[in-house]
Amino acid sequence: MSATAENKGFKYYMKGFRLLSTGFWSIRKRPKMCFILLVILAMTAASVYINVLINDWYNDFYDMLQGYNVHLFWPLVGKFCGYAFIYIIMGVYQVYLQQLIQIEWRSWMTDKYLVNWLGDKSYYKLKLADRDLDNPDQRISADIDQFINTTLNLALNLFNQILTLGAFVVVLWHLSGIVHIPLGKSEIPVYGYMVWLSLIYSIVGTYLTNIVGRKLIRLNYEQQCYEADFRFSMMRMRENSESIAFYRGEEPELQGFRNKFLYVVKNFRNIMFRQKLLNGFTVGYGQLAVILPLLFIYPKWAFEHAQVGLIMQVVNAFGQVQGAMSYFVNAYTDIATWCAVVQRLIGFHEDIESSKKVESEVDFQDGKDIAVKDMDIFLPTGAKLLENFNLSLKNIDSLLIIGRSGVGKSTILKTLAGIWPYAKGEIVMPLEKDVLFLPQRPYLPLGTLRDSIFYPQLSTTKYDDEINELLTKCHLERLVGQLDRTKDWSRILSLGEQQRLGFMRALLYKPRYVFLDESTSAMDEFTEEFMYDLLRRTLPNATIVSVGHRSSLLAKHTFKLAIGNNERWAVEKI
Repeated sequence: MSATAENKGFKYYMKGFRLLSTGFWSIRKRPKMCFILLVILAMTAASVYINVLINDWYNDFYDMLQGYNVHLFWPLVGKFCGYAFIYIIMGVYQVYLQQLIQIEWRSWMTDKYLVNWLGDKSYYKLKLADRDLDNPDQRISADIDQFINTTLNLALNLFNQILTLGAFVVVLWHLSGIVHIPLGKSEIPVYGYMVWLSLIYSIVGTYLTNIVGRKLIRLNYEQQCYEADFRFSMMRMRENSESIAFYRGEEPELQGFRNKFLYVVKNFRNIMFRQKLLNGFTVGYGQLAVILPLLFIYPKWAFEHAQVGLIMQVVNAFGQVQGAMSYFVNAYTDIATWCAVVQRLIGFHEDIESSKKVESEVDFQDGKDIAVKDMDIFLPTGAKLLENFNLSLKNIDSLLIIGRSGVGKSTILKTLAGIWPYAKGEIVMPLEKDVLFLPQRPYLPLGTLRDSIFYPQLSTTKYDDEINELLTKCHLERLVGQLDRTKDWSRILSLGEQQRLGFMRALLYKPRYVFLDESTSAMDEFTEEFMYDLLRRTLPNATIVSVGHRSSLLAKHTFKLAIGNNERWAVEKI
């Protein structure tokens, strides 16, 4: 973690920002969003102008107080209320329009990341290469939202501070006048001396803030990782609650939670310490900035008898200039959080892109029947599983793949399915609708029972009578009438029931080729025999290819593919 969480340079984060944002901000693609952004920027400029007017108002108001011009009191109060009303209205709509941009930008980024993560089976290739991403759910949901929200806040605030600086530097320069610094027998005139003092003060503050708070970037990055790991460990327990209950594994699970949460607490304490130092410095820096303009303007008041209104105008202008110049001091915590989020999203993007570079050398050809020609299959490490593997299913109605664990039986099916990239050779495959692969544990999505049965196709009510009949045939009659019930069916149904649901998909879709990867391992032998007989009766012309260990499966197949050690294989008639 430390290697990826180290602080990066400015160019790295700007490159990351362009990488994450390119494609969204286009006047041709999203003229509405660009127009809204221009409106926000215009409102920001108008707000700065109102601040300039309010700064002038300070001069008039305090001069009125000093001169006891009572007749000007209410007109000046009314003028201020007008400024405040306009300022408030623009502030409200700036936030509203910013949120419009935020949700549009988030929708675009979320869709982009989901497509990249799911596209080209990157989510699976990363797992094969032992580079499985930590908590992609958080990166897509929380990190993207935080990146966009923080980016908009920082960018718009920076724009506001730049305009404020440009507007009030002129005001402060004019109000500061000239101060003469004695040097020997002569004097050096300094024009706009309060501007220079504000600049020096801000540069020193920014430099010291970076020294005090730069470790927050790494700490915030690691905090997000620890929080996500802690949450994921509880999700994993929920998914495997039955196994844990059988093992009576509550104590080691509790200890595991405590250990992961200990990392959360320890890192958060480090953040607290570093944040305490940073807050102490920035609060002191801000409080000192209140008294400094009074000290700087003291000579004008003491020796030139300046009006109170002028002094207050100078003090307010100095505060505006100093605040604008101290942008990085005041926003440092948000910048540290932004940098940590950018690192996580860039890491996510780079891992996905690296997975796409794992290209299979298998040449897939369209054909009526399945055939494998001169195929070599490897492990991700490069070790060879099978060499010069050839197989034709043209005249085979059923094939059982047998062999010891780890010799590559399931890997053959993964290669045929096109999800195992570590292979080279040629595969002839028919249309996708003619082939169905049933894994050992069928995937049941969250949703209704009908959704689970039709997966991966969209569910429909057109075949409810047929589905209820199949449920009865597959000894799942207790589920009849529950097609529209939304539950976590993968937790409610036993593995044996889930496997029978997988068989239902084959009976429903009626493919020409059915591949079963130990798809009856959780069934008893009687149910296994029944399901194979039901499959054969319903799909008499289909080719069935099974991976299994039970000798009882031999009676349900006409050929066997025996996989041995040292890349040996042989197809025999049973």
